[in-house]
Amino acid sequence: MTDAIENALRRAAAALDADSPPDLDTEAAEAASLVDVAYARHDTPVGALILAATPRGLVRLAFADDDDSVEATLTQLARRVSPRVLAAPRRLDNARRELDEYFAGTRERFELAIDWRLTQGFGRRILRSTARIPYGSVSSYAQVAAAAGSPRGFRAAGNALGHNPLPIVVPCHRVLHAGGGLGGYTGGVERKLTLLAIERGSSPDAGPTRAGP
Repeated sequence: MTDAIENALRRAAAALDADSPPDLDTEAAEAASLVDVAYARHDTPVGALILAATPRGLVRLAFADDDDSVEATLTQLARRVSPRVLAAPRRLDNARRELDEYFAGTRERFELAIDWRLTQGFGRRILRSTARIPYGSVSSYAQVAAAAGSPRGFRAAGNALGHNPLPIVVPCHRVLHAGGGLGGYTGGVERKLTLLAIERGSSPDAGPTRAGP
């Protein structure tokens, strides 16, 4: 075990200068408290997701459409949070369970601790405001901007939502253009429609509910 821990330490140190997170032995790394960011892949009705958490809480949720997108997510975590990134699915058990309940229609509110470190400033205020939009409801970019303290900041709100590091859990899919236009979504419009339909208990073909002014 000592040799395994030492090898894990060396690989973690070498990753400081690498473009991708280290491939550590899970048990040795956890025994040595080397894991700063644990991640897991999870299949859902809107495709595979990568979930990542720190001791503070869930820090990243990303759509794992292909190997390149997964690598980009893990590299972002290694560069912006810590190079000590490790596949450790058990640490994401609660997040995966709550997501399964959400997609099954039995959970309307996530109760996960959130690590907001990939957000800052006005963008963080936008995302915190978005997190308060109730299940099954929608809001507009202008309303979210106003709730974050800048009624005229709807364009900046759109930019912040487009870079949401925690889609689904921080429900940017509930933000529409005033008048009902769907707007964009980091995971694609079809996923946005699917998430809205899940919350309405209807088919995605029904279209979004109209947002306020």
